[in-house]
Amino acid sequence: MTASALTRPGERDRPISKFQEIDWTFCLALCLIAGAGGIMLFSIAGGSWTPWAAPHLFRFALCFVLMIVLAMISLRIWFVAAYPVYAIGLALLVAVELKGDISLGAQRWLDLGPVRIQPSEIMKIGLVLALARFYHGLPPEMAKLSLRLLIPATLIALPALLVAHQPDLGTAVLIVLTGGSLMILGGLSLRLVGMGLLGVLLAIWPFVTFVLHDYQLKRILTFLNPESDPSGSGYHILQSKIALGSGGLMGRGFGLGSQSQLNFLPEKQTDFIFATLAEEFGFLGCISVLFLYAAIILMALRIASISHSHFGRLSAAGMTATFALYVMINGAMVMGLAPVVGVPMPLLSYGGTVMLTVMIGFGLVMSVRVHRYDEVTSGRGALL
Repeated sequence: MTASALTRPGERDRPISKFQEIDWTFCLALCLIAGAGGIMLFSIAGGSWTPWAAPHLFRFALCFVLMIVLAMISLRIWFVAAYPVYAIGLALLVAVELKGDISLGAQRWLDLGPVRIQPSEIMKIGLVLALARFYHGLPPEMAKLSLRLLIPATLIALPALLVAHQPDLGTAVLIVLTGGSLMILGGLSLRLVGMGLLGVLLAIWPFVTFVLHDYQLKRILTFLNPESDPSGSGYHILQSKIALGSGGLMGRGFGLGSQSQLNFLPEKQTDFIFATLAEEFGFLGCISVLFLYAAIILMALRIASISHSHFGRLSAAGMTATFALYVMINGAMVMGLAPVVGVPMPLLSYGGTVMLTVMIGFGLVMSVRVHRYDEVTSGRGALL
């Protein structure tokens, strides 16, 4: 007998019952990471709540409330909204191509009067929802290998190409990796996965030669040999490595990081905040934060595994994959194991757009937990 059968009629529909279904341990881990981010932003601003720490914590509080509200929304509503959200995200990406704002040589933002949005962030959520809905109604044998798989491949390729053209290679890679993860979780043949990886290896040379912009190619060459231009393109990675190494086991101490306090470390409040953490709190501080990230990922995957609907499992796993990729790409970038691609450390770095995307995603994950016994009817529309 399932847990839903033991619930009195109508009890699970009460808001207070849904509220009690929220995983508060999961929420605590989110708060601890955001709080650590606030502490670091306070430190690198010279012991001031402005300009970063106070807005960071205020945004997180608002996003946390939004996450709880989204957790109350039925999975059936998420299911119905999946394709429309994807379509809106794709339309906004096209709008960016036509009339987007240009900042620092990239056309990534859309000015909608009082609101300035980055459509690629909306697309991360829309893609997960759209792929989860598609695979929800797809028979297992077709999910393994069939011509229908051209549909999810197209759903991934369209936004990835538009984002890469902005240019925003880091987000484009994240979109492709998230989409690929969902296709594998949906049941894609491992033989086809191997063939795809081989195709990627063969495509590296023409991609580097004909697709990458000069500055993107320079980032890759710098990643391979940052010492070749220590005061230019290699500066970011070298300063980050200095910050990581100088922290040692226990760190220099709160507010005593020379790389961040003396402004040697670029983008210290966003892309390289993890290096700032390493310098001030050392190896133990880094491990503690990484433990929290790992706990969040494992708890989210656990939530995905207990959902009774395929849509719920895939959507929760997809949002978890997006979050995990943020952490892995930023961590590798800061440690010099990957090129600098402008991917922030989620909840730790300063920035409202990524925080909003992550917390909306976790609102979906928490909705999967709250409504884990709900069955979602696929209908014919799920296969379109």
